[in-house]
Amino acid sequence: MSRRTAIKTVLAGSAAAAVSGVASATPFASGVSQANSPLKGNIRHSVSRWCFGRIPMEEFCVACKKIGIESIELLDPADWPVVQKHGLTVAMAQGAGLGIDRGFNDPKLHDELVESYEKVIPMVAEAGLTNLICFSGRRNGVTDLEGWQNCEKGLARLIPTAEKYNVVLTMELLNTVGHKDYLCSRTYWGAELCRRLGSENFKLLYDIYHMQIMEGDIINNIRKYHQYFSHIHTGGNPGRNEIDERQEIYYPAVMKALVDVGYKGFVGQEFVPKDEDKLASLEKCIRICDV
Repeated sequence: MSRRTAIKTVLAGSAAAAVSGVASATPFASGVSQANSPLKGNIRHSVSRWCFGRIPMEEFCVACKKIGIESIELLDPADWPVVQKHGLTVAMAQGAGLGIDRGFNDPKLHDELVESYEKVIPMVAEAGLTNLICFSGRRNGVTDLEGWQNCEKGLARLIPTAEKYNVVLTMELLNTVGHKDYLCSRTYWGAELCRRLGSENFKLLYDIYHMQIMEGDIINNIRKYHQYFSHIHTGGNPGRNEIDERQEIYYPAVMKALVDVGYKGFVGQEFVPKDEDKLASLEKCIRICDV
């Protein structure tokens, strides 16, 4: 069949469907579980607190538990007991470091960063948690090689402590559009840093939204690099809003790829809800990922 013939065939089929009154399903229909049905359990669901910050924490915990979400993440130590009281966990803890822009790429910050993380790592372990977020910081003019060397030098000082407490230092992959000059902005770069450190206690937070902006090819990169991922984030692109048909990533296929490679970590919803009913949006997006 030629390309011209194929196009004619598709157009003819579309016209026939329209005449017969058959409405085509939305692109995400096949990937969404029925409302009120139990989640399938193939994906471990989490949600970033900051995206729903206007909802009181206690109310948010109750709503998440009802939806079937296991974790509320990116919380400081003071908030960990609150979610745990509701039978939830914190799949990605925060509370150490100097922020996104000031990270392990800057050797001048290593002493301060090491002191901060060595204080918080035991707290993570004591709370029964596993993942603690960290950042490369800005590139600041260095090459990829220099960035690897700088980050490896600083993080290597923390690996013994992380291994002792069974805490995974998890560096987030971010785009350089919203986070200008951020160093760890490509999957291959983060994977090579993991390889250099050679420890199961240092891995990556693979943010699908950010990596769609930077490099695309999401499913192939999951297949290639999944052994280096300890956590996943979602978000609709463009806009970082709901992960439904209003954006370009087909999340059911991405989630299926995670299941297929045997990924056992959490998937954290990190979209900023655009719809008026924020909790309904959250449940809808959880079910889009429930493959």
